[in-house]
Amino acid sequence: MTLTTVSQNRSHGGVQGVYRHASHETGTDMTFSVYVPPHEAGTKLPVVWYLSGLTCTHANVTEKGEFRAACAELGLVFVAPDTSPRGEGVPGDANGAYDFGLGAGFYVDATQEPFARNYRMWSYVTEELPSVVAANFPVDPRRQSVMGHSMGGHGALTVALRNPDRYRAASAFSPIVAPSQVPWGIKALGGYLGSNKDDWRKHDAVALIEDGAKFSDLLVDCGDADQFLAEQLRPELLQAACTKANIPLLLRRQEGYDHSYYFISTFMCDHLRWHAARLND
Repeated sequence: MTLTTVSQNRSHGGVQGVYRHASHETGTDMTFSVYVPPHEAGTKLPVVWYLSGLTCTHANVTEKGEFRAACAELGLVFVAPDTSPRGEGVPGDANGAYDFGLGAGFYVDATQEPFARNYRMWSYVTEELPSVVAANFPVDPRRQSVMGHSMGGHGALTVALRNPDRYRAASAFSPIVAPSQVPWGIKALGGYLGSNKDDWRKHDAVALIEDGAKFSDLLVDCGDADQFLAEQLRPELLQAACTKANIPLLLRRQEGYDHSYYFISTFMCDHLRWHAARLND
């Protein structure tokens, strides 16, 4: 595995890096960022995976997430992959839509053409990239957690629910909790996975919980001024599913906050402290 360093910058005593590698899952070069906090040589650190939302790359949270001070204090490695395969010849939406195709991989392994070859973001973020990070950075694979925003919140919840023994904590900002029931998700899951809605359920947090998936506890923040709250996010569906399944959920509706990184950066440290408490117990 050849890892190319795109950039490295000193920050809060640690190193913020951006890296690129050739992915066998997506068939493209993939770029991701890693913040490594200050630490003693030979120390293995807990790692937080952050999955971004529609239209984003690794750069959005890296530049606007305001996570480094907390990660340096708490001793957390912070990894932010891209949301989709990139490169010449990768299929995108023919109409240039933001919610399908490039920038909208939805963290699934596509089965439908022409997306099946490249859109393998589930396997990329759950298998390939963790192997790359473990081989190149001082992470402890026994102490992992996952978080995300919007489409990435959907990804974080489904990754955690399907791998409860791998991740010690999971949280989300403004997640798409029931993609099978909202326009963004119906378009993406239908386009990538086909028309059989039974195939969608393993990529739908509410459906996974209804089908018996469990997790220790979940933290979700939504802004009550989020323009997507009622139509696309539907956090009340997650609350109802968790209540019925006896999964502890802390769902906070933050007054006056929208869907942006102003919201995410405001509560990022809260989430990282919540993760650290579970990663270090």
